[in-house]
Amino acid sequence: MLILGLTGGIASGKSTAARCFAQCGAPVVDADHIARDLTQPGRPGAEAIARTLGTAFFDADGHLDRQRLRSAVFDDPRLRKTLEKALHPLIREAMQQEARQLHAPYCVFVIPLLVETGQLDLVDYVIVVDAPEPVQIARAMDRDHLSRTQVKAIMAAQATRSQRLAIADEVIENDRDHNFLRRQVELLHEKYSNLTAMSR
Repeated sequence: MLILGLTGGIASGKSTAARCFAQCGAPVVDADHIARDLTQPGRPGAEAIARTLGTAFFDADGHLDRQRLRSAVFDDPRLRKTLEKALHPLIREAMQQEARQLHAPYCVFVIPLLVETGQLDLVDYVIVVDAPEPVQIARAMDRDHLSRTQVKAIMAAQATRSQRLAIADEVIENDRDHNFLRRQVELLHEKYSNLTAMSR
């Protein structure tokens, strides 16, 4: 089974593209969803955070204060690296384990920080959802109720648009309407379904 890595910057449309792949019948394994599950009380990710960062980011019931942790790691690159070192191996193994249980021509790994975390070896092909930076900024401000300065700071902490495009095997342009994006996903679904059929 082929693994397609789906990535893109903030508000580029990764989640929308992932839903389109799912609607085409492709299994989708989302790193953010895996991370959220792993950091529930008593789960391995929560235990790893408590071991490495202490319990300051948890409430009395053991629930992770995600907003507080997100703000802390955004302001402290060393803390972010520590968190990534604790969580990424767990997320990686969980995604691979889920993929091993699938029976499909291909599946999609949604990994927002695919470039930044050096996980290209996880996937066979890279699909980048791309949108012009002004479009990303406008969407993120509207969706997340952030200021322009906040959005630009998040973008500055991510890989650049050119860095993502440089490693892309496929690019989904997301600067028009939903139907335009969906049609591109449908064509990729057909391509990779046929590709795996031909290799059997």
